[in-house]
Amino acid sequence: MRMSFLGAAGTVTGSKYLLEHEGQHVLIDCGLFQGYKQLRLHNWDPFQLPVRELDAIVLTHAHLDHSGYLPVLARNGYRGPVYATAATCELVKILLRDSGRLQEEEAEFANRHGYSKHTPALPLYTEQDAERALKLLRPLELHHRVDIVPGMSIQLRCAGHILGAATVEVVAGGVTLVCSGDLGRPNDPLMFAPETIEHADYLLVESTYGDRRHPVESPEEQLAQVITRTAMRRGITLVPSFAVGRAQLLMYHLYRLLQRRAIPDLPIYLNSPMATDVTRLYQRFRSEHRLSQEECEGMCHVAHFVRTTQESINLDLQRTPAVIIAASGMATGGRVVHHLKALAPNPINTLLVPGFQAGGTRGAQIVAGAESVRIHGKDVPIRAEVVPMETLSAHADADEIMQWLRGFKQPPKHTFVVHGEPNASDVLRRRIGQELGWSVSVPEYRDSVELAPIDQPPHLPS
Repeated sequence: MRMSFLGAAGTVTGSKYLLEHEGQHVLIDCGLFQGYKQLRLHNWDPFQLPVRELDAIVLTHAHLDHSGYLPVLARNGYRGPVYATAATCELVKILLRDSGRLQEEEAEFANRHGYSKHTPALPLYTEQDAERALKLLRPLELHHRVDIVPGMSIQLRCAGHILGAATVEVVAGGVTLVCSGDLGRPNDPLMFAPETIEHADYLLVESTYGDRRHPVESPEEQLAQVITRTAMRRGITLVPSFAVGRAQLLMYHLYRLLQRRAIPDLPIYLNSPMATDVTRLYQRFRSEHRLSQEECEGMCHVAHFVRTTQESINLDLQRTPAVIIAASGMATGGRVVHHLKALAPNPINTLLVPGFQAGGTRGAQIVAGAESVRIHGKDVPIRAEVVPMETLSAHADADEIMQWLRGFKQPPKHTFVVHGEPNASDVLRRRIGQELGWSVSVPEYRDSVELAPIDQPPHLPS
């Protein structure tokens, strides 16, 4: 079995790993590159092989850096199955439709206002392309081994992180490969802990937080302090948030804070039709998260769901304290960008920026202290209070990744550290080598390796 690293190698986005075995080609994850322009340009590159030679795709979870490239392949002729858990399939339906629609809207906006360097500006893909991709989804149950192509089988296990997220075990040619996907936290308030895996000949492990530990402070205490402080200034707390996972975690904590009367009784808005639809899936898939029925109901009803564009525009005219949660999580697009234009220049407001911000994104620039950010061809000053919040991450931190790795009964033949910025991946590589004594490396973009059977040495890139 040969594996090629087509994304999330040397960076934290664009997750794609191509497996080749006996003439069959399978792609593990199918993500978009995000962040720096030189990374985003890879989204326009020709695929590694003719699309019609690709036989199957497996998704670890629904986030766009793992699923958002599917419409490109579908538009270019891919007609094979896309395997994922049932919850992931439902989330992907929401995310890809929204992503296609958003890219069309942004291209149209750029053309109308003339700020694109390309004439005309074109979307990477359209909502129609997304619909093509959605017809290919094939839901799988956890813990059921399935033959996906001749000579290759997979099994999915719970990875925590977000609803539906899974680790993928691939068996082919006497070799077992485990792909961690994005690992959740063992004590996440919403999601169950990642399942322990005891055996792999080869392992792909994510390293998003491979060089750091999450703060021990209570996220609810930090939220309460920030929201109360902003409300006393008569300001608005704006929270850029991923529609899947983080928005729901925020609403859960806000529900608990209101129950305890730890924050003022102010309006809370969830300004993302996509996040609204996602939140309702938590009620449908109640057996796949920790929340009781009462907690799930409370989370789902704590915010006013903003549906229409006009409602979103009206929020920018809000003159009393409020909390606005809006996509996207790194402020790269969506409705939060328009709120930034309206709210960031005013020092009475707060920009509460939770979780990891990939390099090159507006969120990363804001957290780094940028005096202004470029939005729709104009520089928008950042005068609002900026509060980074690292206590809401759905990713395992470095210690929690190491804890998960210690669940293996014997060392994999080789471990590949992926899905992290260079420093994070390299720090985790060193820890795995020094503390566990495992054979480990950090692959580079477009590297290709031969996954030899257990009695032969692996053919690693030089």
